[in-house]
Amino acid sequence: MRDFTSCFSEYAVQVSDTSCSSYSNTSCIISPNNPIPSTQNAVVCLYKTTLSSHKHILVTLTWSKNTLSQGLNISFNDDPSTAVKLSTNSRLFRKLKGTKTLESHNTNIEVFYDLSTARYETGPEPVDGFYVFVTFDSEIGLIIGDLAHEVTMKKLKPGSKMAKFSLISRQEHFSGNSSLYSTKARFCDSGNPHDIIIRYGGENEGLKYPALSVCIDKKTVIRVKRLQWNFRGNQTIFLDGLLVDLMWDVHDWFYNNPSGPGLAVFMFRTRSGMDSRLWLEEKIVKKDHEDKVEFSLMIYACKNIV
Repeated sequence: MRDFTSCFSEYAVQVSDTSCSSYSNTSCIISPNNPIPSTQNAVVCLYKTTLSSHKHILVTLTWSKNTLSQGLNISFNDDPSTAVKLSTNSRLFRKLKGTKTLESHNTNIEVFYDLSTARYETGPEPVDGFYVFVTFDSEIGLIIGDLAHEVTMKKLKPGSKMAKFSLISRQEHFSGNSSLYSTKARFCDSGNPHDIIIRYGGENEGLKYPALSVCIDKKTVIRVKRLQWNFRGNQTIFLDGLLVDLMWDVHDWFYNNPSGPGLAVFMFRTRSGMDSRLWLEEKIVKKDHEDKVEFSLMIYACKNIV
């Protein structure tokens, strides 16, 4: 008997196989003739840490940026009393390197960070030149940044325990007048980063009605025409040996407030072949105590539709 994944993958878009799509890839390429992508102003990453005592801790990192400030907020188990707030805007706050110590539910937490040499592109999240790592009762519970591994060897005692941690959810918030949204995502720990481009358009492409295109690695995986009528939907794609549900909701782009910004939501969630349900956000909580970790990416796109 064939496994569920192979059965589902027959009806899913195969991102790794260019022969499986009849759509043209040229629309996925960002060229000088295409609009500048919208601005990414916030990134929220949710990590699940499993300590050697089998205790689970959820760590939320929120990178934000606006015209006045830029910063990082770290919280644990959705407890606002444990929030660590750092300003990464050197004009307002010069201490971009240091340590924060706190306690939550009888657990000693230490946050080590250095953002003094961090390099940023257009978004609020640094791309390199930084580190952030967290210990729980001297056990390493989270490490991010290209400089982190080298620093942990210097700051921590030899033989320090390393907890298991995984990124289970990532939210990205975009705003602007552009109809182009560009990002990268890794859907499993062993997979490679994938380029994701979401484009709204159609009128300038010879179509009578607005359309939506979602591209992964320069391949169109979704092409929705007559978008004002098909403003909600879903599609399953097959990527890195995983089934990934892709769901879109652009209702507010058209029908919420004509004079104000409309908010669209695009969701990517990995699932096993045994799971026949599409996106359910509460499943993240249910998976908290399971060994198998699924990943979700949510893109919030705010735009004025003229």
